[in-house]
Amino acid sequence: MEYKAWFQCISNCEGKYELNEVIYNCPKCGDLLEVRHDLNKLKKKSAWQWMKLFDDRYRRGEWPYGSGVWGKKEMVCPGLENQNIVSMYEGSSNLFWAERLGKEIGLEDLWVKQCGNSHTGSFKDLGMTVLVSMVKQMISEGKKITAVACASTGDTSAALAAYCAAAGIQSIVFLPKNKVSNAQLIQPIANGAMTLSLDTDFDGCMKIVQEICRKNNIYLANSMNSLRVEGQKTVSIELVQQFDWEVPDWIIIPGGNLGNVSALGKGFLLMRDLWMIKKLPRIVCAQAEMANPLYQSYLKGFEEFKPIHAKKTLASAIQIGNPVSFKKAVKVLKEFNGIVEQASEQELADAAAKGDWTGLFNCPHTGVALAVLFKLLKKKVIAPHERVIVISTAHGLKFTEFKLKYHESRLKNITPHYANLPIEVPAKYDAVRDTLFRELEKKDKRRKKSLQR
Repeated sequence: MEYKAWFQCISNCEGKYELNEVIYNCPKCGDLLEVRHDLNKLKKKSAWQWMKLFDDRYRRGEWPYGSGVWGKKEMVCPGLENQNIVSMYEGSSNLFWAERLGKEIGLEDLWVKQCGNSHTGSFKDLGMTVLVSMVKQMISEGKKITAVACASTGDTSAALAAYCAAAGIQSIVFLPKNKVSNAQLIQPIANGAMTLSLDTDFDGCMKIVQEICRKNNIYLANSMNSLRVEGQKTVSIELVQQFDWEVPDWIIIPGGNLGNVSALGKGFLLMRDLWMIKKLPRIVCAQAEMANPLYQSYLKGFEEFKPIHAKKTLASAIQIGNPVSFKKAVKVLKEFNGIVEQASEQELADAAAKGDWTGLFNCPHTGVALAVLFKLLKKKVIAPHERVIVISTAHGLKFTEFKLKYHESRLKNITPHYANLPIEVPAKYDAVRDTLFRELEKKDKRRKKSLQR
């Protein structure tokens, strides 16, 4: 069966555009486009048939369907030829049962979706495999595309550079100078991207990359390009699949440019329309207090939105004051009875470290989501018996500087309540024994104090 998808305006202006067209905004009103699928075609299969097909493909070896994204190809980018797919078997990331952390905070059923356990260490791989694959197909069809470019706070640039390198396509990344970690900076450099360091913030980089792409044969890879969202929405399908097609009660996800929030909702709505699920979860978007334009709009019922100048935050990947996917995210949050909450720098740093103490290894953005979870539990918005999923967007190894500075008390204006440094001890049995028991007693007291915090 020939499944179909196309670009269409999020405000429902007339006009459909092929997925291999170089277009990002509606020509009539200027709003963002979204990918829409022919639901009548998809409904030719029953919900049970779709679930069985996805289960049969999951983590298997048949190219390219073992990928967490391309195992759902018919609902992602059906017209793409398999030989043009650029995949690193992204997705299929594990669900971490955060049993100990859940018990400590009074939650019975807490899970962390480890989207950072991917090739480049973030959930951005899910969208980039779709975008770069489509660019490869466009080039094979004779379209002149000089390079693919993005503005980034780190993770998008890493994903773009890696997938373009695998495809043999030149990538260009625009990074805000001195605002990404060294681990994030080295990724596009290592993968051969043309890396431009601009003396501005992400929003400044975003403005320039849009102009560069508009005036030249360079393809834009930021999340305003709806192809990215199609890959990222598979997180929703995969989550439900991993719970034997049961829908959780809550999903908490950190938000910066807000493409991830809209993608999360899009996946659930598609499953609902195909009768694969019977209910929708509630979605919480977690923002850093220093970069919180969506939160400020939420406080006013989303009746107005004012871009802000995002202040420096430890959660650097979401340090964005003018998110391009604002309208898409608001639409999703309204439909999912969503909540927007914020976390201070102290809260996010402590939350990341507290989670680490229970076996996680969190990036600061996951720290934002965890801090918001703690708040909503204390406010009794989330009930102790409800199933909660926290989306971990990136691997903690990308942020070792943040984590080391936390434990060494070198983060400005942060008191590290969960600091844990190496202890220098003479190489003598008595000294080691005495130190061990002294420190074990201290740790036990700190653990009890932590449970009370």
